[in-house]
Amino acid sequence: MKAHIKAEIREANMAYLNMAQSLIRQDLKSAVKILGMSEDAAQIIKTLSESQKASIADSDILLCRFGVSDDVVWNLLTSHPAPKPEAESATRLLADILLAGRLAMAA
Repeated sequence: MKAHIKAEIREANMAYLNMAQSLIRQDLKSAVKILGMSEDAAQIIKTLSESQKASIADSDILLCRFGVSDDVVWNLLTSHPAPKPEAESATRLLADILLAGRLAMAA
């Protein structure tokens, strides 16, 4: 693996761990749903030290993944309808509804 890719993975992993830890500390129940993990895993992340996070972040494995893997949702999120605010709002609303349904099914 190229050094710059490894550095980018490390940076993304550290950002993800910091964000996850912050979410978990603020609201455990919501964080578990948002992050798609068990409460036990969340408790472990909550207590990680800076050196533990740095060690975990330094792996070749990207810890986070896209929550959206459906091309229909990606097409809705990236579509550029006619410059009508209501059309853009409707497209975004539909994408949000599809994402919420997938999150509910995953929970």
